[in-house]
Amino acid sequence: MNKVILVGNLTRDPELSTTNGGVSVCRFSLAVQRRFGSSDNGPQTDFFNIVVWRGQAENCHKYLKKGSKCGVVGRIQNSSYEASDGTKRHTTDIVADEVEFLSSKSSSDGDMPSRPSAPASDTAELEPIDDDSLPF
Repeated sequence: MNKVILVGNLTRDPELSTTNGGVSVCRFSLAVQRRFGSSDNGPQTDFFNIVVWRGQAENCHKYLKKGSKCGVVGRIQNSSYEASDGTKRHTTDIVADEVEFLSSKSSSDGDMPSRPSAPASDTAELEPIDDDSLPF
């Protein structure tokens, strides 16, 4: 089983590109604090490279920015390539299946859709319900 769940903050603005086939791909780095740090240095942070594909990639590029908090569910993927200087390089990425935007709208400059809230007058007109009248 290869499944990763992370919650952290973006260390840089997301970068959107497209493949030769026209598929959108977004890359960003996520800083995740460890639950327990070392006793002398305080909390420690790990940095993960995140890769998001297709429509979710476009949404990440549109709504996330450096400092945004998000949750990522995905898988670890190792790969290697030959650099221009001839050396072999290895990378480890988190390929995201799901990205949840956790920053509030007030903390971001984007036009992130928000949940509609009920006007205060609607809640004032609600009548209490007797528990004995409930069907369950």
